[in-house]
Amino acid sequence: MKKYAFIGCLGFIAVITTEFGVIGVLPQLAEHYKISIDKAGYLLSAFALVIALTGPFMTLLTSGFNRKKIMLTSIFMFMVTGLVSSLSPLFWLLMLVRILPAFLQPVYIATALSVAVSQADEHRKNELMSIVFNGVAIAMVTTVPFATWIAGVGSWEYSFMIQTVVSVIALVSIFYFLPSMPVKEKKSYGNQIRILKQPPFILSTLMNFFMITAWFSTYSYFADYLNKAKDMDTSMVSYMLLLFGVVGVIANWIAGKMLNKNVVGTTAVFLSGTVLIPVLLYLSDGNLWATIMVIGVWGFLYSPSFLNASTYMISSAPESLEFANSLATSFGNLGVTLGTTIGGWIIVTKGVEFTPWVGLVFGILAYLMMILRNRVEKQSEGAAVYQN
Repeated sequence: MKKYAFIGCLGFIAVITTEFGVIGVLPQLAEHYKISIDKAGYLLSAFALVIALTGPFMTLLTSGFNRKKIMLTSIFMFMVTGLVSSLSPLFWLLMLVRILPAFLQPVYIATALSVAVSQADEHRKNELMSIVFNGVAIAMVTTVPFATWIAGVGSWEYSFMIQTVVSVIALVSIFYFLPSMPVKEKKSYGNQIRILKQPPFILSTLMNFFMITAWFSTYSYFADYLNKAKDMDTSMVSYMLLLFGVVGVIANWIAGKMLNKNVVGTTAVFLSGTVLIPVLLYLSDGNLWATIMVIGVWGFLYSPSFLNASTYMISSAPESLEFANSLATSFGNLGVTLGTTIGGWIIVTKGVEFTPWVGLVFGILAYLMMILRNRVEKQSEGAAVYQN
């Protein structure tokens, strides 16, 4: 039912606004708290690390709870985070209130996807999942650049106020428009955990990890990169985030259609950006219009990354959608953590202009995992044919 997918999408906008809205104001936060940019990056990497370490366990623990209540509780935590953060707390408290909702982020995503496809035909599931994941791209179009822009004309606290408002809207929508959804039949933990022994799923997980690491080694420092490597001010960066998101909405819609036809091929096409974008950013040099065009391509190839990663992983374990997706979220966020950490280290030791090349290395590793999975699956098919 499309209504459920759109409600899930709205909540996803709140989630992404909170997680990634901080990217555009990292330089201001670093200046306010008198810390280096890599330490300010902990606000993103610590959030992602909590998701990576606790996501699958939290999803398993909550798998028997009413889905509406889970979604409400998750978004309520994101609302509290935005509210407290907007009050300009001490840095340790800002870090703490950002970490708390991270425990429920993968639970929300897995639940929202499950609700979206609960009444769908098999051939429409990827399309409905793409609607939910469009929350990522829509946030990049609207709330994330708006939060960056308003922080530029006012102060960084205003960006967290935007996050609070978005969470309140999502909370009200879930409360009024989503019916109660108790879980009728809870799957056993053993049946869900079994996928961890399957080589194709393990390789798919590693592909996801390397792909997200590749993207976030540069994207985590999007504002800092454009500011220092491309000489753009805060206002111009907010416009670039807007462009990034507008193209991303289109990309998510296209990716959803493509995934219905070919999951592996679609994932490979969009993964190409991890190798292509560093080269294009280097070639664009100081040319403003060339850089703007590259950012458009960057937004197109990056935006469906979480959708592609989840669909690619679920395709190797379709019988465990929620648990497989929680692992996709966890390892994706582990990639966010590693990418942010390595990117920050490169900025401090070499300079921000070198961060895209980190992405190229991890992008190649992601392609290698796809090749290995394809080989393993062909060997399994060959063995099955031989036995028959």
